[in-house]
Amino acid sequence: MKVVILAGGLGTRIMEETVRRPKPMVEICGQPILWHILKIYAHYGFREFVIALGYQGDSIKRYFINYFHENGSLRLNFNDGQVDAVREHGDNWLVHLVDTGLYTQTGGRLRRLKSWLGDETFMLTYGDGVGDIDLNGLLAFHRSQARIGTITAVKPPARFGGLVFDGGLVANFTEKPVTGEGWINGGFMVFEPEIFRYLDSDATILERDALETLAGEGELAAHRHESFWQCMDHLHDKQRLDTLCRDGLAPWKVWEDEPEGMPLLRGG
Repeated sequence: MKVVILAGGLGTRIMEETVRRPKPMVEICGQPILWHILKIYAHYGFREFVIALGYQGDSIKRYFINYFHENGSLRLNFNDGQVDAVREHGDNWLVHLVDTGLYTQTGGRLRRLKSWLGDETFMLTYGDGVGDIDLNGLLAFHRSQARIGTITAVKPPARFGGLVFDGGLVANFTEKPVTGEGWINGGFMVFEPEIFRYLDSDATILERDALETLAGEGELAAHRHESFWQCMDHLHDKQRLDTLCRDGLAPWKVWEDEPEGMPLLRGG
């Protein structure tokens, strides 16, 4: 199953960092938050990613092109000039990097990925949030609900808005209202290909246009997650994530550290 990551926004609320790089490339403990997100999904067996690029997308491309050389050890043969990476991790990922336009909205970015996703169920999240979500449990819940979409509902600080529930379904979806039950869309979503019927153009906003409509039609389910979740909207969010990571208290780090020194076969 493919995982879509929306990584093309301008990141205007954390300009202290995004003036130099896109928000998904802002580092937490020495690695981009995008890396942390991929590690979460890969831990649950989801290893094929379609990353929607926009603002400073070349930065994300360079990161993945140079990933092995910059994140591991190298073996250099001075006789023939051969350079081999030495695998110090088990990141068996397949990553598609797709330019989706500089000013394209979230729904428009997803719409541009239709040919990459085929006619299958897929996952989707934002490139700026982490959590200790049980992704296999999320997928099982989505399938049990038999709806077009499922979002992960989280309870962040009160400065965010909320969702209104009708049992396991979303009765009303409003992006950051003043009042609500305290739940918001935390990303980590699952969609059926029917979602593309709700995406009209580059100007389509996934949250305001598609998800609100799905909620109104009874086609949006909510998987409630009451454990750790944190987005990186502002500089103090980054600082909190950095502190948790440095102190060894990162709840989103669900993966195991890989053994060092594993040889990387060329092409592998």
